Amino acid sequence: MRALPLALLLTLLAPSAFADGLFQVEVIVFRQAGEQIAASQPAPDDWAAGSQALPAGSERGTALDNEAAKLNPGNGYQVLLHQAWAQNLSAAPSKVTITLGEQKFGHYPVEGTLSLREERVIDLDADVWINQFDNDGLVTGSERLKQGTRLKAGELTYLDHGSLGMLVKITPQ
Repeated sequence: MRALPLALLLTLLAPSAFADGLFQVEVIVFRQAGEQIAASQPAPDDWAAGSQALPAGSERGTALDNEAAKLNPGNGYQVLLHQAWAQNLSAAPSKVTITLGEQKFGHYPVEGTLSLREERVIDLDADVWINQFDNDGLVTGSERLKQGTRLKAGELTYLDHGSLGMLVKITPQ
């Protein structure tokens, strides 16, 4: 009879214990036509606080190449970053850094963090900076996309924030 309460407890805990899974995360950050909207301040020096760099070997081939090709200057867009990687997601948030370009004094032309958490749906918090540098390599201005959303695995999601946009697709592996 003691086995019944233990079995019931394991049944209740099992979904969260086995909810962790490997996903392909793909992100396209782009600028929309029109005037750039600068942030009220340049990207802070601690822009990546609490996040981890993507592990070596986690990079994946991109699947949204057709969508990225449509975001061209002839259509009024400029792709700033297109990246895909494998990442484990669970109920505990994981925050990763995304960057593109040459680092100058701790900043990149494109830098940001994505915090992801997966239970029934996926919670995404994006904080991405597009930086402009002076001749000495110091950040003189930034555009910022900061937005959170819920998305379903396997669905393409669009985030719009001022002059910047982001396409995100997170697919179970």
